[in-house]
Amino acid sequence: MPEIAQRPKALLHDHLDGGLRPSTILDIADDIGHELPSTDETQLADWFVRGANTLDIHQYLATFEHTIAVMQSADHLHRVAREAVVDLADDRVAYAEVRFAPENHVHNGLSLDDVMEAVQDGFRAGMSAVSANDSTGATSNTGAANKNTAAPIVINTIVSAMRQADHSTEIAQLTVDWQARDSRVVAFDLAGPETGFPPTAHVEALDIARRNHLPITLHASEPPGLELISQALATGADRIGHGIRLYDDITANESGELVLGPLAQHILDQQVHLEMAPSCHVHVGAVPDISAHPVMKWHRAGFNVGVNTDNRLMSNVTVTSEMGQLVEHFDMTLAEMEALTVAAVHAGFGSWTERQHLIADVIRPGYAS
Repeated sequence: MPEIAQRPKALLHDHLDGGLRPSTILDIADDIGHELPSTDETQLADWFVRGANTLDIHQYLATFEHTIAVMQSADHLHRVAREAVVDLADDRVAYAEVRFAPENHVHNGLSLDDVMEAVQDGFRAGMSAVSANDSTGATSNTGAANKNTAAPIVINTIVSAMRQADHSTEIAQLTVDWQARDSRVVAFDLAGPETGFPPTAHVEALDIARRNHLPITLHASEPPGLELISQALATGADRIGHGIRLYDDITANESGELVLGPLAQHILDQQVHLEMAPSCHVHVGAVPDISAHPVMKWHRAGFNVGVNTDNRLMSNVTVTSEMGQLVEHFDMTLAEMEALTVAAVHAGFGSWTERQHLIADVIRPGYAS
């Protein structure tokens, strides 16, 4: 793991409200009088992980009640965003796109613009602190001290609308407006429960994004898997959030070679990027365990895939730990880790010039030694 920990990484699928430090949740909950399942930091962290380990997506999603509750003021949003940057940099993530749903953070009077401003300012503060090698000195989710350990990082923002709600048109326009004023706002997403809430129910929002040349990534991980993936592509998705159930369109012949159905063949041929999150896929019941996950098999077959955390708090993961599991279960090589990292940066929605510089000046050199 130390070898993996020091290599530069990329992250395209990480939820801001799924990556809080337990200590921060405790601090803010005490400040606002919010009742938590435990007031002990270790026990609270374990409680969040237990919710994920039920393998029940509804119980998994229910844990967000507490993280969202402590993200209802500008100061608290700023703190969570800033700490997220420091924690990712501590994990040697060189490029990340962090997503969040502004509509989840207006329950105590903030406007959508207030929410956006607090989060964007927090991300910038985190990048500045990391760049100055002057982070908070607090402890990250991994238990590592942050001060003087983090490497420079680029953070961009994906704005999500909740697909079970009816605010997606407003959120899409918000994203377009903010992208015009802040180049770090890079894409639009639909998040939340997927079964029964297809992207076709949000065509107006997705049309706003497409007409304004705003990149789109859409979650597609729940049943009906192939239908949701296909609908995501049909409604304009440039990337697929998860896409794990594409396995229903992929079989193997007697020689072990992959046999692709029409959707899988299209995704391979067009190199549509799949934002894989192995531990999350176990926790939501999409695969029985990591050893059954197809990410390395698909990568080796030429699919465009990346390795992501999804929710670092709930799944108790970092990009390093996810990569470590791929080494353990699939003998992933350092060259393959580099290829997965480069593929993710290539698939990013941020500035092309900035991403090319990262690949040439940070990622490639980081794997050369």
